[in-house]
Amino acid sequence: MKIVLVILHADPARGGAERYTIDLAAELVKRGHDVSLAATTFAANQIAGNVKQVLLEAPGLTRTSRYRRMLASLDAHLDRAHYDIVHAMLPVRRCHAYHPHAGLASAAVLDKPVIAIFNPRRQVMSDVEQHLLLSPKPPRVLCLSKYVKHAVQQHYPLSDTHLPILFNAVDTQRFTPGPPRPPNPDRTVALIIAQDFERKGLRQAILALAQTGDPKLVLRVVGKQKTDAYQAIASKLGVRSRVEFAGPSSDTVSEYRNADFFVLPTRHDPCSLVVLEALAMGLPVISTRFNGACEIMTDGMHGFVLPDPTDVSALTQAMRKLFDPEARAQMSSACLELRPRLAYPQHVDRLLQIYEQCAVQSLPGPRRMMH
Repeated sequence: MKIVLVILHADPARGGAERYTIDLAAELVKRGHDVSLAATTFAANQIAGNVKQVLLEAPGLTRTSRYRRMLASLDAHLDRAHYDIVHAMLPVRRCHAYHPHAGLASAAVLDKPVIAIFNPRRQVMSDVEQHLLLSPKPPRVLCLSKYVKHAVQQHYPLSDTHLPILFNAVDTQRFTPGPPRPPNPDRTVALIIAQDFERKGLRQAILALAQTGDPKLVLRVVGKQKTDAYQAIASKLGVRSRVEFAGPSSDTVSEYRNADFFVLPTRHDPCSLVVLEALAMGLPVISTRFNGACEIMTDGMHGFVLPDPTDVSALTQAMRKLFDPEARAQMSSACLELRPRLAYPQHVDRLLQIYEQCAVQSLPGPRRMMH
């Protein structure tokens, strides 16, 4: 198949969707497909050699104007070039597959209207998304989880056919557990890796750490964000010495290997990749039902799925249950059994099935949209 993947910036250092798109392009080429990557910027030496690069010209003084120019540039390119599949990671006017990694653009604006005031590009993205998904021939919306599918159905009248689930995947060759570590009787490490500390539940994790009353429990926090407010909370609770703020890390594999369990009491996460990485590494996980990644877990077997991300008492109890090395070892074995289901090849197999379903129809969605 001739495929074009559309992303705003083709730079794996940006994480999430950007890293996914570049890895996917390389994998599709390996499988014999003709793959182009369309973006406004490309990271040097980060794109596989056989992946064609399509530069979308997007000059402008503001992020909103650059996004509009990117849309126009993509439309012009699609007028000239034919693709069997147009797979977009952000709202565009025309595509076969729309893949909202961070959730719907329209949902963010509707849930918090103030976003449109301080982030006008988000409002434009929401408008583009609505025109696309309410068109007579909408694309397939690739849902990272049932949780995401339910959210899409709340905003758009799309059939199940147009809402295939494409669960996130993990590079199981990279995220491989090391040799078993003997339990440290003086230290139990709960690891959290996050970029949005408030939404991901760091405040609740610190409160629960204090409530456990166990001086051996350490909360290790990995992520690029200011920590002053959270250090103040830990100090006020008398646990500042047991909350380790490690900052961002390019070696998360080592972080997983040196932890005893993973905690992410998030309020909203379409399908948290760090949770899936932790499971693939054999780490028991504590997260919430508002995290699509937990759909692969069985509560009490692979860790704990909390019904309420604000329930610090429930989080405290879950942490206490994971103090037991034997319980952690049993859960770790169960987590490792999930590795085949989390592997990247299975994810790409499923995506190609969806592509085959998309390719039978002409490019859906409106060609143009009024500004």
